[in-house]
This record gives sequence, structure tokens and C-alpha cells, in this order.
Amino acid sequence: MTRIADLIHDWNQTGGTFRPTRPLQFDDETLRDGLQSPAASDPVLEQKMDLIERMDRLGIHTANLGLPGAGERPREDILRLTRHIVKQRLRIGANVACRTVVSDIEPVVDMTQKAGMPIEVCAFIGSSYIRQFAEDWTVERMLKNTREALTFAQRHNLPVMYVTEDTTRARPETITALYSTAIELGARRLCVCDTVGHATPQGTRAVVRFVRELADQHDKTIGIDWHGHRDRDLGIANCLAAIEAGADRVHGSALGVGERAGNAPMDLLLVNCRLMGWIDNDLTTLPQYVAAAAKAIEVVLPHNYPVFGEDAFETGTGVHAAAVIKAFKKGDVELADAVYSGVPAGMVGLSQKIAVGPMAGKSNAAFVLERLGIEPTEQRIQDVLAAGKSSKRLLTDDEVRRAAGA
Repeated sequence: MTRIADLIHDWNQTGGTFRPTRPLQFDDETLRDGLQSPAASDPVLEQKMDLIERMDRLGIHTANLGLPGAGERPREDILRLTRHIVKQRLRIGANVACRTVVSDIEPVVDMTQKAGMPIEVCAFIGSSYIRQFAEDWTVERMLKNTREALTFAQRHNLPVMYVTEDTTRARPETITALYSTAIELGARRLCVCDTVGHATPQGTRAVVRFVRELADQHDKTIGIDWHGHRDRDLGIANCLAAIEAGADRVHGSALGVGERAGNAPMDLLLVNCRLMGWIDNDLTTLPQYVAAAAKAIEVVLPHNYPVFGEDAFETGTGVHAAAVIKAFKKGDVELADAVYSGVPAGMVGLSQKIAVGPMAGKSNAAFVLERLGIEPTEQRIQDVLAAGKSSKRLLTDDEVRRAAGA
């Protein structure tokens, strides 16, 4: 990779590079927040277990397994998933989402004992004034609920992440009061939420920095989480901004599924953090994680989805393809992976693809014929190129074979 780096002037590094000062962690929300997507289906238990194993192989640190307060079926799934983690000796940790009320947290005590592993309680409560106004809440009532719920969790030795919903639209004094109380009652992590996808990267940095400084005043070992939605399609940008501002665990879901427009996509989050040099996780199984999630949740992976969509590493444009093909002919796969791509396909176990279509050149046709094991005679190249030029889309391999008379 040193040679490739020598070939690229990276403007992303102008002004210096940033590296997190704390170990960076990831929390996968696919099986909790992701299932709130209006288009998503609740996977069967075996599919959930499979996804947990795939998360573990990717080095994802924790997975949110559901809402215990939602009923008996979710609680049973959570228990069986945690037992599966223990039985398979997976490294991934488990957490669950609970309203900041004792009745939601109470089932976690029993589940922890039966599972034989700690289950982190993600105790959430609304924090913005607009939410308070709509719900007829007062800060005093919110603090009372926090004290009761977290005192119960502390009494039963449950690890707690205290989650303020809609933090990115909350008043500083409210955030301070809620988080300070949570810290005093033993919360080891504070989660900053962009619940409605309101924040810009600038706003994300500001609020995360504010919470990081607040936590440091109490205890510098307290972790800061970032949970963002992508209503403005700023999910990944805000995750990166949150890390730069001091968040040490960031949340995402497979393909960005979640309520409304969804959450930050975990798959693309991992890719970007790897490209930033912040992690060195082996991401070669990431396409299989994405495919398994799409199948389990029954959502369609768009053709142009970055990195993992069918079109992500494929080109039928003559000029673009020619550069990639010339790199391949030099016998340099890394060069071919970088000359017309900002993401190395090999990093995620994939490869560059050349096709023939309306904007193809002779090099496209010759390359595809060679790939299919067909001698690229001049006549065949012209015939395949003509078929591509007359098509409205890229040719399939079978269509190339027919055009070549093979």
C-alpha cells in the first residue's frame, strides 16, 4: 500500500490527521433499532443468531438485542441470543434498550442470571424541550425516573448506558442535569442521540464535545456513545464527527435500516473507519454480513449502495474501464483497485468488474471476452461492442457470449 499512497495526493490529510485517543468500539443496532424500519421484517431466531456470529467475526463489540419491555417474545429471543453468545464463546457483548423505568429494567436481572453473561442496560429518556412540551414532562419528573431506574440497576449490579433521546435538540442545562445524575448513580456510558436526524457534523461535534467535557469533570473513564439517524443523509458524516469530538463507541445498523429513513449504516461505518486508519478489523466478510442482513430483514439492497451494491465496483464506461484494465495488465491488483475507486474492493473481499454497455470501448469488450475464456478476435470485439452500444444497459455474460457467437 505504500506505493499506492505515493501515487495519490490525499487532500483529506491536509491540515494533519486525527486518531482517536480511546479504543474505538461499535454497537450494532440491527436487531433493535433496525427492526423499527417500516419496511423491515423481524427475522427468525436462527437468522438473528447468524447475524450475531457475523457481527462477532467483524470485530463489532456489542449488539443491541431488543426491548425487554416489549413483551414475552422479545424477552425470550434476547435470552436465547445471549445464551448463544455464551455457548459459542463469542467475544461480542450484549445490551438491551429499556425505558428509564424500573418495570423495563426488572426483566434484565433475571435474563442476566439465566444467560450467564452481563447484559448492558441502555436506559433511554427524552431530553429535548420539544419532547417535554409534547409529553407534558418536567425535568423534575425526568430526574425522578432516572434516580428510581438507575438506583434499581445499581442495586442489581447491571451495567448501564444512560441514553438521552433527541440530545441534539436539548438544552445544555437539561443535558447536564440528566447526565450528572446518571453518573452519580453508576452509569458507565453516556449516549448522545440524534434521534430525528437533526444534527449536522458541526452540531454533532459541539454536543459530543460538551458531553465529553461534562463526563470528564466527573470521571474520565466514562465512555461516550453516539447514536445517529440519517433523515438528512448525514449518518456517516456525523459518526465520524462524533468520534473526532470524543465519542468512543458509535452505533449503526446493517444497510442503515431503522425508523423512518434509518440509522447510520454499520457496514459503511466500518469501511470508513478502516479507511481513516482508526481500526484494522478484517472486513473481508462484510459483504456476507450485508447480504445476510438484507435477507433476514427482507429489505432490498439498492444497486448503487456504496461498496456493497451490485454497481459499486462495476464500470461499463470506456475511459474508466480502460484505466482499470491497464492496471490489471500491469499485474498490479492494488493499482487496479485504486485507479478508479475510492474504496479498495479487496479490502472487503470483492474485486473490480468490467462490463460492456452503451458507453463501453473496445477495451471493455476485449477484457470481458478474455474473462469468459473467449478468444478476443477483432470481429468478436466489434460484434460485442455493437451489441453493447445498441443496448439500454450493461450486457449480461450470456448476452456477450451470444454477441460473440460463442
